Amino acid sequence: MNTPKGKHAWTATVGEKGQIVIPKQARELFGINPGDTLLLLGDEKRGIAIVRREQFSAFYDAVFGGEEE
Repeated sequence: MNTPKGKHAWTATVGEKGQIVIPKQARELFGINPGDTLLLLGDEKRGIAIVRREQFSAFYDAVFGGEEE
């Protein structure tokens, strides 16, 4: 599969307790370490996004900003 530079795709399996394992390559690329806090943001139309806590404000604005109900 040819993906654009800087774009990545991985799979994760959900265990019986609802836990997922973030693939090693993704953890290394994004500097995710044991004990880090990650945020899961959900949009019923676009899906789930996982972001580091430090990036929350900018990502929240990008995902939820400017939408009218």
